[in-house]
Amino acid sequence: MEGTRIQKVSRELQRSFAEIIRNKGMAAFDGAMVTVSGVRVSPDLSIAYIHVSIFPSEKAEKVMGILKENTKALRGELGNKVGKQLRIIPEISFFLDSSLDYVAHIEELLKK
Repeated sequence: MEGTRIQKVSRELQRSFAEIIRNKGMAAFDGAMVTVSGVRVSPDLSIAYIHVSIFPSEKAEKVMGILKENTKALRGELGNKVGKQLRIIPEISFFLDSSLDYVAHIEELLKK
């Protein structure tokens, strides 16, 4: 069960991080479209688990590498955006959301 505070922080982090990704543009991610599909925050608000969808999925591994290499800089940008609302900016950890691949696979199966 997530508390109201955790849900509000998750939504705010998702909105802010999506804006950061959008401002960087596709060129920063090797021409791939990166979408923040969800953010989960630990109960003590110290860790944010950011789930990203990447299209096309062939570039997923490279884009995840780019995100992990730039984690410190991205956390700094996130701190600039939400620093007034949160006392401590959470550590961020990225996870690949493969739901787009799953949807494409189901559509492919339905066409057969």
